[in-house]
Amino acid sequence: MTSSSNWKIVLIDDEADIREIMTIALEDAGYRVDTAADGATGLQLCEDTSPQIVITDIRMPGIDGLQVLETVKKKYPEMEVIVATAFGEMNLAIRALQLDASDFITKPISDEALYLALKRAKERINSRNQLKDYMALLEKEKAETSQELLKSIAFQRNLIENSMDGILGCDDTHTVVTYNRCMEQMLGFSKEEVLRKMTFDQFFPGGELSRFKEALSANTYGGENRLILYETRLLEHSGREIPVQVSASLLFDLDRESGLVCFFRDLREIRKLEREVSDQARILHQDKMMSLGRLAASVVHEINNPLSGILNYLRLMSRILRQGALSEDRREKFQRYLDLVETETNRCSQIVSGLLSFSRISQPSFGQVKIDELLKRCMLLSQHKLELSNIRLEYDIQLNLPPVEGDFNQLQQCVINLIFNAIDAMPQGGDLTLISRLDGDSRKVIITVRDSGRGIPQENLPHIFEPFYTTKSESHGVGLGLSTVYGIMERHNGSVNVESQPGEGTTIRIEMPASIANKGG
Repeated sequence: MTSSSNWKIVLIDDEADIREIMTIALEDAGYRVDTAADGATGLQLCEDTSPQIVITDIRMPGIDGLQVLETVKKKYPEMEVIVATAFGEMNLAIRALQLDASDFITKPISDEALYLALKRAKERINSRNQLKDYMALLEKEKAETSQELLKSIAFQRNLIENSMDGILGCDDTHTVVTYNRCMEQMLGFSKEEVLRKMTFDQFFPGGELSRFKEALSANTYGGENRLILYETRLLEHSGREIPVQVSASLLFDLDRESGLVCFFRDLREIRKLEREVSDQARILHQDKMMSLGRLAASVVHEINNPLSGILNYLRLMSRILRQGALSEDRREKFQRYLDLVETETNRCSQIVSGLLSFSRISQPSFGQVKIDELLKRCMLLSQHKLELSNIRLEYDIQLNLPPVEGDFNQLQQCVINLIFNAIDAMPQGGDLTLISRLDGDSRKVIITVRDSGRGIPQENLPHIFEPFYTTKSESHGVGLGLSTVYGIMERHNGSVNVESQPGEGTTIRIEMPASIANKGG
């Protein structure tokens, strides 16, 4: 195996800080690193420098990480690609693995996870190179001596036996003649039970074999008589079905079918990740519902005030009508009461509409989000909760801010979480400041939430974005608030920065790129 100094890596990430930190870690480990700030530049670097490994962020403007992965695998199939994802993006990580990424790592990226992913990528490259060397060896003339022939056979067996994928081969009668160690571990059948005793069809549950054969004979998954990354199910020793991904090819001798070779990849871990994605969505919604409950408890009081006003005005209007025909003076008074009833009813409607919008389960929908509208909605929803908590709200919203490209509901949840974190940090009341502005140099919209609360101890700061990490009581959630904010910002190509000192309050800034369509604004 070559030393780290012989390994070249192309690192693609639109965040300059992440590129710098990861480059230092990789170069300290002996790797040669070239970096790119976007997918197009990264693909050009792949063509110019021919790295063995590519590390790419999934969420990037322009060509995203999945497009980079697909392009690299199509143009340079021997390069290994490691993708970086945010918490809550397991569905994208699963899609990357299905596209033959060697591994994925989640942000914030630890050195341990990075080096483990690189180790796996290098093992795949080395295994593939060994296989290539062996295939080249088979294409040469027959070994001139029996000793050379025995060596090549031993190498073949060793290569097949130690492959990271399960390898199964059968002859023209469909009897299994090749069955490596990985297949033993995957299915639980020993070599003694399988080799020359079992047939290919015995490994498939009902209906799957016919679908496999149809796909093999079609052109859909890699061409006629070939399959690439086809998903099916196999039967393990206990009779349970397991999901697998298979690449297969029919073998021919003088135009006569002589056998079949299959390379299987166990998908149970990927299916486990898919279940975790579902669980994450459920828990995130649970956290959102807890926030909704806290909002609703305070909003009930806020709605009660305009309802009481509406009732009083209606009683006054009823009294005016009972006094007979309306004089000009009473008509003006009646109209004024009607206007007040309409105003108070609209106020109730806006509050209820905001709560319904916040609670709605919806698929992410990216579009132009106006920051002033977003912050006003968040202040409307949390205003009474702040008043009940004896917290003074000050805000400074810059006029004519350009919109950002994002999902309104997710960004609203993001700001509401920050406001609730601030409320929890000031149990005796205090000051909350909400600021929005545009940084002209970076063209980023910055939202700042500052509280005068108890602050965060320095030893806790490195952990605040970790899922389920919390120092609060159970009544204040499951510790997903800042983790949710971090994940939402990752999906919006944004970032989160926290400054805090115990006893001096906390300042949290979220930054997002202004919409390109409004660059001149």
